[in-house]
Amino acid sequence: HRTCSESLMVARAKEELEQELVEKEEEKQRYLAERAPPLKTSSLSLNELQDLCRELHTKIDVVDEERYDIEAKVLHNTREIKDLNIKVLDLRGKFKRPTLRRVRVSADAILRSLLGSKHKVSMDLRANLKSVKKEDTEKERPMEVSDWRKNVEAMSGMEGRKKMFDAAKGTVQ
Repeated sequence: HRTCSESLMVARAKEELEQELVEKEEEKQRYLAERAPPLKTSSLSLNELQDLCRELHTKIDVVDEERYDIEAKVLHNTREIKDLNIKVLDLRGKFKRPTLRRVRVSADAILRSLLGSKHKVSMDLRANLKSVKKEDTEKERPMEVSDWRKNVEAMSGMEGRKKMFDAAKGTVQ
């Protein structure tokens, strides 16, 4: 289900890829013709052929060493790229949260930051609280002053438990 423009782009990319491969092959042939001219061995004696073989052998050794070094560098670089890509992916997924400090802010400061210049009335939150006097709380709880030992003896055992249960219900028998 490709559109017409997508299929044209794919066809164009294939053509460019084939052209690039042809150019690379031509460049390779030019390089080889320049670096390794064809050998003329028909007019050489046995000693000259042996010398030529030794010379070619040393050149091959040098080229093999260079190729090995380059392969080792490429392998090292690909490993390093892979490790760096993994680190990038790891870092993308992690966000460091800053350490938060507890800051005391008044209600006025909060309203000023939220409302900006509109905030002119200062709020005193404690002014709206109901004031409770200590005397009022003491009056609400009537305190019976009695001997605590009698209370403990009366509440001991199952009878005492029944009395406590009934007292909690509100009906004492």
